[in-house]
Amino acid sequence: MSKLQHLKPSGLHHNPAYSHVVVASGGRTIHISGQVSTDDEGRVVGAGDLAAQTTQVMHNLGLALKAAGASYANIVKITTFVVGYKPELRPIIGKARSAFFEGMEPPASTLVGVSALAAPEWLIEIEAVAVVD
Repeated sequence: MSKLQHLKPSGLHHNPAYSHVVVASGGRTIHISGQVSTDDEGRVVGAGDLAAQTTQVMHNLGLALKAAGASYANIVKITTFVVGYKPELRPIIGKARSAFFEGMEPPASTLVGVSALAAPEWLIEIEAVAVVD
């Protein structure tokens, strides 16, 4: 049986949007490739709209999790890649993303600004690691 422990180390600023440390014991580890803002036919969802793309990316992440027998609650680490990142974009991403983690401890998280993703229409890509029983 897997167990997740979210730590809030003293000396590190607590941010409710992510956990500094998530310790997973037992269980099966799932690695999910970076998900982008496309529908099941490969069409871009939310062209030019970071909030809409973030929501679609998180939806796609949920589909990938479900296929592996997991849910958002099982995510221990996410890495977010944002094209042309500027600090004023963080609240847009955070608001869209937080709806998927409502009522649970957030995973460990890294946000990386990039100059481009694999397709020019994509504004954001998110990969995840999850642990399940």
